[in-house]
Amino acid sequence: MKIAFLGHGNVGAPLADHLQRLGHEVTLGASDPGSESLRKALVRNATLKTASPPDAVKEADVVFLAVPFPAVPSALGAVASEIRGKVLVDCTNPVGPGLTHGLNSVESGSENVQRLVPEAKVVKAFTIYGFENFEDNSFPGHDIRPMMMFAGDDAAAKRAVAGLISALGWEPVDVGGLVQALHLEHMTLLWVRMVRVLGGSPRTVWARLTR
Repeated sequence: MKIAFLGHGNVGAPLADHLQRLGHEVTLGASDPGSESLRKALVRNATLKTASPPDAVKEADVVFLAVPFPAVPSALGAVASEIRGKVLVDCTNPVGPGLTHGLNSVESGSENVQRLVPEAKVVKAFTIYGFENFEDNSFPGHDIRPMMMFAGDDAAAKRAVAGLISALGWEPVDVGGLVQALHLEHMTLLWVRMVRVLGGSPRTVWARLTR
């Protein structure tokens, strides 16, 4: 699969690295070829490809959006024509002052993303934990996989993302339509409060048990 990344920092770089090592053709959309984040991503995995964001997205089957939320409009604006019809994995989180929801819980960040690129197939995923768990999601000694919840309105797009989630070692858990993304963003805020504020382990994840 051809995969493009818009954003290659703490979240994007490890995901791009792991996906490339799984055999996917991964390209980092680099608006600044001299950026420190790009340098670090290529130190991690020198076989990652780079291209301008429009070129990276144009050739991709799936696009990961992993920029800080305030940068979303400019990142998507730069690739608006190329992203039509593509699966867009939204890894962003709108965070406001005092770890509040950045859009006041009126709508999710993913619904905002969908409005910006209405012809893309947006799937919310890779947002309910900190980057440490994208670096390494293995939990030796446990016989269950950590879960990765995802949400979206396009069934085929969700199947594609679920396949990537599973290949990366997570249990994919479909929580419904994109309207559910707001709840996933609140789960991210919960994780941040538990870990960054209260001092919990950054290797904290959730798993699903069913009977």
